[in-house]
Amino acid sequence: MDADEAVEAIQREMTVFARRARASAGRMHPELSLVSYTLLGHLEESGGCRATDLAAHYALDKSTVSRQVAALERARLVERRLDPDDHRVQVLHLTEPGRRILAQVTDSRRAAFRERLAGWAEDDLERFADYLVRYNSWTPQQDDG
Repeated sequence: MDADEAVEAIQREMTVFARRARASAGRMHPELSLVSYTLLGHLEESGGCRATDLAAHYALDKSTVSRQVAALERARLVERRLDPDDHRVQVLHLTEPGRRILAQVTDSRRAAFRERLAGWAEDDLERFADYLVRYNSWTPQQDDG
């Protein structure tokens, strides 16, 4: 396989991966889309942030994030709090129910990944993880050289 074929295979397989991830999200928790799960995970990891920060981090349209956040607020999974340093800014935080659902879905997803990767050698798992981290850390500025 040459480089062009490899890039084509990567693109095709990443598309399959994304489709499967979206399809499995509903099975993990019927009320939590893949985007919602991702946003909750970021809020937990960051300790809270503004909706505009979520949009920028995931390169999503602000209206998309706004709709997702509104749904998460209606489900009482996130809440807005005033930024202690700037009371004009609202920061999104997970609620206790949000933490519980995120933990449940994370456990389910982790178990599904472990099952799918059960037959892989440790070296292969480490290499695959390294490649995914490398792929996902790329930013357009890196090409501006």
